[in-house]
Amino acid sequence: MAGETPLNQTGQLQFDTDKGAGRSKWIAGFLVLALVGWMGSGIVLPSAAALDGAEVPAERTISVAVIDSVAQDVPLVLTAEGQSIPDRTATIRAKAGGQIASVPVSRGDLVTAGQEIARIDDTIAQSQLLQAQTQLAQARRDFENALALQGRGVATEDRVSQARAAQAAAEAAVTTAEDQVKNTAITVPFAGRLNDLTINEGEFVDSGDTVAEVLDNDPLTVVVQVPQQALSRLQTGQEAEVSFITGEQKSGTVTFIGANADQQTRTFRVEIAVDNPDSVMPAGLSARVSVPTGQARGHFVSPAVLSLGTNGELGIKTVDDDNRVVFSLVEIVRAQTDGIWIAGLPDTARIITIGQGFVTDGDAVDPRPQTQNLTALVQP
Repeated sequence: MAGETPLNQTGQLQFDTDKGAGRSKWIAGFLVLALVGWMGSGIVLPSAAALDGAEVPAERTISVAVIDSVAQDVPLVLTAEGQSIPDRTATIRAKAGGQIASVPVSRGDLVTAGQEIARIDDTIAQSQLLQAQTQLAQARRDFENALALQGRGVATEDRVSQARAAQAAAEAAVTTAEDQVKNTAITVPFAGRLNDLTINEGEFVDSGDTVAEVLDNDPLTVVVQVPQQALSRLQTGQEAEVSFITGEQKSGTVTFIGANADQQTRTFRVEIAVDNPDSVMPAGLSARVSVPTGQARGHFVSPAVLSLGTNGELGIKTVDDDNRVVFSLVEIVRAQTDGIWIAGLPDTARIITIGQGFVTDGDAVDPRPQTQNLTALVQP
C-alpha cells in the first residue's frame, strides 16, 4: 500500500519506538553510581578515622579452664602379661619290661629326688643276676688256676689270656644283670609334683614306655614378652611383682632376658622366678608382671587432656605467661587406673583441661581456674 513503511524482512528486532527502551540505560547508570559510592566509602580506601590512628578492634580470645601442675618424681614400672611355666619338667619312661609289682604313689603327690614311684617284678632279673655272679666266681677261679699253672711252667700264655677274657666277660654280665635289677625300680630324677601317672599294679610295660610325668614348680617361672624399645630398661637380678589371675601376689626376680627377638612379634622373652614352696601355685596361670625400672619427672593428668598435633603427635596444650596456647609433645611414662603420668612439660605448667579442642598453638586465651563455673568457658 502506497505511503506505508515496508515491513522489516531481515528478522532483526528494533526497540527504538518501544516505551521502555530507555529504562535499561537509567538502571545501568544507577548501578555505576552505586559502585563508585561504595568504593569511596572507606571499605576499600581507608577512612579518615583510620588514617588518623583510630584504635583497631582487639583480638578475640577464648576462655579455657586450666590447672596449675607441678612435676613430681614418679617410679617407672614396666608391665607385661604372661603365664607361669614349670622350672623343670621330665617324662619318665620304664627302663625294663615286666609286670608292675607296686605303685606306692598317686598322681598329684609331691615327690623327692630319687624317690621310687613304681616297681617292676624283679624275679627274672634277680635270677639272671645270680647266674651272672656264679659265672663270674667260676671265671675268677679259672683265671687264678691259669696263672698258677703258668708259674709252674705248665700253662701257656694263651690259656692265661683266655681265662682273663672269660673273667672280664663274666664281670660285664654281672654289671648288666645288676642294672636290670636296678631298672625294675622306677624313680623320679628331681623333686617336684607328680603331674601324671599312667600305670597301675598288675599292668605290663615294655622298656621305653612312658609311665609318669614330674614337674618342678619351685621356683615357678613366669614368662612374658617385652617390646624391643623397653629391653634396655631390664637386667637380670631386678626385683618384680607378679599378680596371678587367682588373686595371689608374689615377689620375683628377673632370671633370663632373651638375646633374640621373636620373628613374628619382635618381642623378647623374659623370665621371672617366683618362690613356690611345696609347689602350691600350679603352672599355666595367667600373670601380670610389674618391674620397677627407675624414676622420671612427670605430671599426673587425666587422659582426657591429651591432644594430637597436626602430624598425629601426642601432646598437651598449656598456657604461657602471655596467655597464649603452647602445644608440647609428651610421653606417657606410667599409666594408672585413675590417670597417667606424662613427661615432656616444664616442672610447672598451666595445663588446659577444658576447651583445648577450640584452640591451637599460639592462640590468645582467657585462662580461668578449673574450680570456676565452667558452663560457658568453651564458648568463643
